[in-house]
Amino acid sequence: MKKIIVTGGAGFIGSNFVHYVINNQPDVFVTVLDKLTYAGNKNNLNGLPKDRFELVVGDIADQELVDRLVQDTDAVVHYAAESHNDNSLKDPFPFVQTNIIGTYTLIEACRKYNVRFHHVSTDEVYGDLPLREDLPGHGEGAGEKFTDKTPYNPSSPYSSTKAGSDLLVKAWVRSFGLQATISNCSNNYGPYQHIEKFIPRQITNILSGIKPKLYGDGKNVRDWIHTNDHSSAVWTILTKGQMGETYLIGADGEEDNKAVIELILELMDQPKDAYEHVNDRPGHDLRYAIDSTKLKEELGWQPEFTNFRDGLADTIEWYRNNEEWWKTEKEAVENNYAANGQ
Repeated sequence: MKKIIVTGGAGFIGSNFVHYVINNQPDVFVTVLDKLTYAGNKNNLNGLPKDRFELVVGDIADQELVDRLVQDTDAVVHYAAESHNDNSLKDPFPFVQTNIIGTYTLIEACRKYNVRFHHVSTDEVYGDLPLREDLPGHGEGAGEKFTDKTPYNPSSPYSSTKAGSDLLVKAWVRSFGLQATISNCSNNYGPYQHIEKFIPRQITNILSGIKPKLYGDGKNVRDWIHTNDHSSAVWTILTKGQMGETYLIGADGEEDNKAVIELILELMDQPKDAYEHVNDRPGHDLRYAIDSTKLKEELGWQPEFTNFRDGLADTIEWYRNNEEWWKTEKEAVENNYAANGQ
C-alpha cells in the first residue's frame, strides 16, 4: 500500500491519523481530501513533509472529483463527517448530505476501481447503555458493553446518519463485493480537537478565565480513547482486517462527565468544584462503553495511552502551548453555547 486517500484528513481525528501514517509508514503517500468546513483546519497538517502528502480541498459528495482521485490510489480511509451532536439538532441536512451522500459517492468510486475502503464510524450508532451501577454485571456482563453484534439504535440526526452510512458500506460489501472494513470508535480526545467538544471546551474555558460548564448532572459516561490509539487501530484494521468485518475500538476509558471536568480542574491547579451546571443536551445519551476484544485478539492491537490522567495532562499542555490555534474562535463558540443556556 503506497498511496492512500484520507477524507476529512484536516479535521481532528483525521489529521491525527495523517500524522500517524507519515510518522510510522515512510513509504506511504497521503492525499487529504477535506472540504475545510469549520471543523477542518489546514494548520492541523503543519510540520508534515511536503513530499509525503497533498491537500485537496473538495467535497466527498463531488462525484467527478472523487472519481478522479480514487482511480489513482490503493485505499480510501473515510473520516470525513459532520459530527457534532448539538449541530445536528439545529440543522440535520448537512449530516445527511455528508454522512450519507458523501459515503455513497466514495463507495461507488471504490467499487468502480476496486479500491480498498475503510469506513471510520462511531459507537453512537448503538444508542446508549444503562449506567454500570444499574446493571447486573456492573458493566462487565454480557451485553453491558457495545460489540459488533450490538443492534443499531441511534438517537440523534448525527448518529442516525452515521448508522445509515455504516449500513451502506455493509450492503455494498454483500451486494457488490466492496473491499471494505468498518470501525466504530468511542470518544476521542487529544490535540487538534475543535473547542466546541467537551474536553477542549473545558480546557480552553479555564485558559480563558471562564468557568467550565457541566451539562446536566454530569452522570453521562463516555469511553475515552486517545486519538493516537484510534489511529494505530485504524491502520491495523486497514492492513490486517478481514473484508466485510466490523471492529470496535476502545481503550477501557469509561469516565463520567463530572469526573472528567473535576480532573481537568485538578490538573490545571483549580478547585475541583470551580464549574457551573448548565442545561443538559436534548436526548443526551447516558453511557457508551466499548468491548474491543475482537480487535485485540484477532488483529493483535493494543492501546498505548491507557492512563487517562496522563493523556489528559498531555492534552491540556497542547492547548496551553497552542493558544493561537484556538483563541480566535473561542468567543463565537461560547456565544453559541450561551444561546442554548449551556
